[in-house]
Amino acid sequence: MSQNMSKSDTLNNDLELAQFALQKLTSLGAEKADVLISAGSSMSVSCRLGELEDVERSESRDIGLRAIFGKSQAFVSATGASKEAIETLAERAVAMAQNTPEDPFCDIVDAQDLAKTWPDLDLFDTYEPEIDELREKAMETEAIARGFEGITNSEGAGASWGRGATILATSNGFSGAYESSSFSLSCAVLGGVDDAMERDYASHSVRHNEALDTPETVGRKAAERTLARLNPRKVKSTKVPVMFDTRVSASILGHLIGAISGGSIARGTSFLRNDLGKTIMRDDIQIMDEPHRKRGLRSAAFDGEGMAMETLQLVENGVLKTWILDSSTAKQLNLKSNGRAGRGIGSPPSPSATNLYMKAGDKTPEEMMREIGTGLFVTELIGMGVNGVTGDYSRGASGFWIENGELAYPVSEITIASNLREIFSLMHPANDLTFRHGVNAPSLMIEEMSLAGI
Repeated sequence: MSQNMSKSDTLNNDLELAQFALQKLTSLGAEKADVLISAGSSMSVSCRLGELEDVERSESRDIGLRAIFGKSQAFVSATGASKEAIETLAERAVAMAQNTPEDPFCDIVDAQDLAKTWPDLDLFDTYEPEIDELREKAMETEAIARGFEGITNSEGAGASWGRGATILATSNGFSGAYESSSFSLSCAVLGGVDDAMERDYASHSVRHNEALDTPETVGRKAAERTLARLNPRKVKSTKVPVMFDTRVSASILGHLIGAISGGSIARGTSFLRNDLGKTIMRDDIQIMDEPHRKRGLRSAAFDGEGMAMETLQLVENGVLKTWILDSSTAKQLNLKSNGRAGRGIGSPPSPSATNLYMKAGDKTPEEMMREIGTGLFVTELIGMGVNGVTGDYSRGASGFWIENGELAYPVSEITIASNLREIFSLMHPANDLTFRHGVNAPSLMIEEMSLAGI
């Protein structure tokens, strides 16, 4: 799909509005400028204990203007976007930029690096459900979960739909837009009684309605997960192998991205700041960032600065290959942006990953459990005790104890601790990778971590 593709009338109108804002900014003297418009509508329904609890519908159209004078820049934003309002915003942005301290690294992307074409990512489903359909899905999901023996209470179920559009235009010739949609279903229930209650949940989000899990699937998963957690035991403090279920394994990739973000590297606040080109993981580890995955939950046609995007291999055979860079952090590091600028309406671009994932290994989780014999299988993490400067890692956890190579019983009130360097170097991926989230990883086995229990 190229920039000249056929777009909806709404997208065309927003593109024209962005061009109008650009012309106003440059006519007022801005040397460089860009305009971002984010438009969307959404509906959501939630219920609890068989009763409708909340219904929401929202529509928005936000616009952000950036004006650059020399090495100074300013951002202004507003909700709604009439031409009269844009004229006022442009005047304000230009006046602010002329009186803002210099940022030696602010700029817009060079014209030769701007995206000229991009593929059809199949992010948009034209189907729009009625409120009654969402209500029925939420009600059915919760009813299925509550129908399991042992489920004694509910935190509720929810169904939602959303549609969004991203429009970006820059003063050096970029003009692009794309639409996306989302459908989701979730449920959380409780089992047990009094002080012996446990909670768990299930959820699913997709770009196209036909790919969404059914109420039966979501409700059943929520109930089965909750029931499996009943009557947890405590374990003694020790050191054992730890496995991360796919529900939590992606968090390890999140810590990696925080450590290799251009901003952290430029500030010198990352424990990996000196590790580019070095081995940080086992030689069978491959980690990818794929912006153009069809129907991906974090797919984008172009980055927040209009730059072309390509798949990046962040870790290749255990070796750290690149930082995550936008144009500003790239300049600070004397490097070139790799098209990973994220963007808010009223804030400057910053480095951001897209569809991030770790490639699967060869062994099943069951085979890994049999090999380790005794250990911990983590299904939930609590708290954010991770130090990005040192890599020290300490988080609350619950899950299941592995005994004789199998899941034996639920456990809770555990703290797991290590250092991310050690976690990375002792990490083994299983073969159960699925693409259900924006960040995806297979089950992971860490050869050893410290457990604080009783």
